Amino acid sequence: MSTSNAERPSGPGLIFGPGPEGWWDSERVSCPKVMRMDDGTWRMWYYGRDKTFDRMIGLPTGRIGLATSDDGIHWERVRGPGVMGSVLDPHTDPKRFDSSHVGVNDVYIDNGLYWMWYFGGDQAINNVRGFDVKGFPMRSGAAVSRDGVHWTRIEGPYNGALLNNGEPGEFDSFLAAWPQIIRWDDGSWRLYYHTLDANEGYIMAWAESEDGLRWEKRGPLFGKGPKGRFDDYGSATRQIIKINGQWALFYEGCQDVGTNPEVDRQIGLAVSDDGITWERVDGPHKNGSIIPQSPKGSGLWDHRLGCPWVVPMDDDTLRLYYIGSNERDSEGGSELSSVHQIGMAFSDGDITKWERWTG
Repeated sequence: MSTSNAERPSGPGLIFGPGPEGWWDSERVSCPKVMRMDDGTWRMWYYGRDKTFDRMIGLPTGRIGLATSDDGIHWERVRGPGVMGSVLDPHTDPKRFDSSHVGVNDVYIDNGLYWMWYFGGDQAINNVRGFDVKGFPMRSGAAVSRDGVHWTRIEGPYNGALLNNGEPGEFDSFLAAWPQIIRWDDGSWRLYYHTLDANEGYIMAWAESEDGLRWEKRGPLFGKGPKGRFDDYGSATRQIIKINGQWALFYEGCQDVGTNPEVDRQIGLAVSDDGITWERVDGPHKNGSIIPQSPKGSGLWDHRLGCPWVVPMDDDTLRLYYIGSNERDSEGGSELSSVHQIGMAFSDGDITKWERWTG
């Protein structure tokens, strides 16, 4: 599916859509990782694809790119050294863990270097619930850069990955992806990721490291909420960030709508004092979410929401960047039957109350 600018769904919150023809992201953009730089400019790494990307990979992943901004709202693409202007492409070695598709989930600066934590899948074709798909299982790896544009992969022990998927029968055998890294006060490192279990749904898990490169898995941390809640099929993409001295987990809650693997996706909140034990916080919207999905049948761009990423501002307000997708052509269809775009909401500092940007 390729959608022209005139046909793309729009509405409140939308700030960044697919690129022009000839760019690596001309079909869809997804999962923004936004950084406000010391000089006041902004950078946003994200993943997406163009219409020629392998259709056997039914996710919005594909390649990774960069955009810059003076205000965090109006963005310009940076032409990188990769295919059609991307900054990181699937690896050319078919044996690598990231040879079929890649996606970014964390970027930070440490000792003058940009670190990107990303995930990917190899060229294997597997039958998943009756469909032949490529790019699973997914694993996590890292790359470093001096400028945020030109990246060098860190070679890990699992066909290039630093975090492996689990063995058959383990909870994370299908994927160990969307990694976020946090350096703890005691000097240790934590890696938060999520997986999908056929019985338990989407699960956030964690691993621990003394050096940020060699990881020991510690197990599941945060799974599905009570039946009927917006996250009763689990928690997927997320950001963990400290706000006012407490850890906040902004996450993509998945709700069972009876057409598995199809789920509704909204954004929720949990809090923790130690980053291990999490307490759900009910938001003001449908079934506990903090940002409501646009109504079914509305035609708006963000019927399903995910990939939250919060940036605190100097005046104590907050910005929440997220992705939205419109309703799919048919229920049960893949992610490729809807358009992924990037939006923003803002808060006066109350982490449970958000309003979509309207210009």
